[in-house]
Amino acid sequence: MRKDRQRIGVIPIGDIPDIAPKVIAAHISGYLDLQTTLLGSMKNPSYALDRQRLQYNVGPIFQHLESRLFTSVDKVIGILDVDLFVPVFTHVFGEARQGGRVALISIFRLRENPMDTINDSAVALERAAKVALHELCHLYDLTHCENRQCLMHFSGSLSDLDQIPLSFCRYCSQYIREATK
Repeated sequence: MRKDRQRIGVIPIGDIPDIAPKVIAAHISGYLDLQTTLLGSMKNPSYALDRQRLQYNVGPIFQHLESRLFTSVDKVIGILDVDLFVPVFTHVFGEARQGGRVALISIFRLRENPMDTINDSAVALERAAKVALHELCHLYDLTHCENRQCLMHFSGSLSDLDQIPLSFCRYCSQYIREATK
């Protein structure tokens, strides 16, 4: 890997099993040829809990992460194990500000069985990798793709996410290669 390539920081937020950030970092490195760094963990974002919804609002988490100086990386992916939402959706698996610097993913809804831990499920880890790659591409201004066989196709449910392959269509693949040069 060239040393001038973009560096991506992967940061666990709250109580995240050690394997999840490692799997996500490996997928980013392997699929996008981007250098990844595991950053030190942060505390659970209790400040973002919406007590009526019993979910965590991504807005305040973005604000908190965007206010931090991450000088050793170009982009940051935060991994949480809480139920995330944006006001227009009941929940989100992940969220990124288009063209921004910070993306979030939640492993909360990615398990096959809600009582499982992510350590118990290769399926949940693959789902987490898909969501992380998808959200990271939004940070590079890639939008949702109409091709159902592309990782950039929108998925609002686990069945949608499971049907999407862990690969990009030729157009999205070309775009992300050029955007990350």
